Amino acid sequence: MAIAPKAYLVGGPRDLPERIVDILPSGLEIKISHRGGYEHFKPTPHTEATPEGELPVYEWSGRTKVAE
Repeated sequence: MAIAPKAYLVGGPRDLPERIVDILPSGLEIKISHRGGYEHFKPTPHTEATPEGELPVYEWSGRTKVAE
């Protein structure tokens, strides 16, 4: 069983439920569904020491709203 790579998210809403998330595929933008929209995170060249090891840092780049 393969373990999905993970990322550490910085920036964006303070109330995001998780800051360590799976990334598939690695290196592309991450979209997190949150409060009726999506929070977008882009990869950076940085890493962060976390309880799950050294992880790539993805930085918040914006939000899109889901049309009602």
